[in-house]
Amino acid sequence: MPRRRADRRRVGWAQRAEITVLAGPAILMFLGFVILPVLMAAHYGFYRWKGFGPPTDFVGLDNYVTILQDRLFHEALWHNAQIVVLSLVLQGPIAIGLALLLNHRMRGQSVIRVLIFVPYVIAEVIAGTAWGLLLQTNGAVNGVLQSIGLDVLTRDWLADPDLALWTLMMILTWKYVGFAVILFLAGMQNIPQELAEAAAVDGASYWQTQRRITLPLLGPTIRIWAFLSIIGALQLFDLVYIIWGQYVASTAGTSTMATYMVTEGRNAGNYGYGNAVAVVLFTVSMFIALVYQRFVLRRDTEGALTEGR
Repeated sequence: MPRRRADRRRVGWAQRAEITVLAGPAILMFLGFVILPVLMAAHYGFYRWKGFGPPTDFVGLDNYVTILQDRLFHEALWHNAQIVVLSLVLQGPIAIGLALLLNHRMRGQSVIRVLIFVPYVIAEVIAGTAWGLLLQTNGAVNGVLQSIGLDVLTRDWLADPDLALWTLMMILTWKYVGFAVILFLAGMQNIPQELAEAAAVDGASYWQTQRRITLPLLGPTIRIWAFLSIIGALQLFDLVYIIWGQYVASTAGTSTMATYMVTEGRNAGNYGYGNAVAVVLFTVSMFIALVYQRFVLRRDTEGALTEGR
């Protein structure tokens, strides 16, 4: 019996050593590039700091009070909320429809998949610059509309507050729907074909099969995509900042918490305030992620975990 206990201890220590060696570098990277910056931002957020030298002008919670009272931050937060909802409502059905279409053998299927996925791999700087030029008042989009006699449809796509948010959503859908399609296609590949064949034998139509079998079994994939889409929408910055800039974004109604952070923090020379905004953005994202995991992803994660013996 003592020998067995000693053997178990050796195995236990060997497993711990193996886990430490394999996971140690990743843990150190996570601590150094995620946890440490968050702690530093929380520290600098209590100061009025210009970005150089040690912070000395301690202001306590004044930065956070200013954030919560600033109308511009309220607008940015509201824009983020709209982008979250519209991203799910627009991109989800489009991606599911395209995935269902591409899940069948058809001529040119590989080419269509590549064309749908290409916008996702294009750098945000390139995509933002291109769309910014195309959608200017004297840009190519209005030029094409005028050339075919549809002058009545020409708009100020970027600066009109009634259109700018929808313009942004069109660009985001074009950019990220390919990722959702590939994700859903991967999920559909894991659905046993025998289920659809059995449903067909029982007389179920194609749409009944998709509604009763494919979509329910695709649920975990859809929920994971929704989680990634929500977090991405909350942290949206690059496309908005590249296309609208730091001033037009606010007046056009496309500013986000991230663009507000850069505009009121770095560009204003108030890095302490910018760090406080970063902490608020991190807190909002973390809270929504925890709530989503608790009430939406819980059954998926519980089904994927097994108790150790």
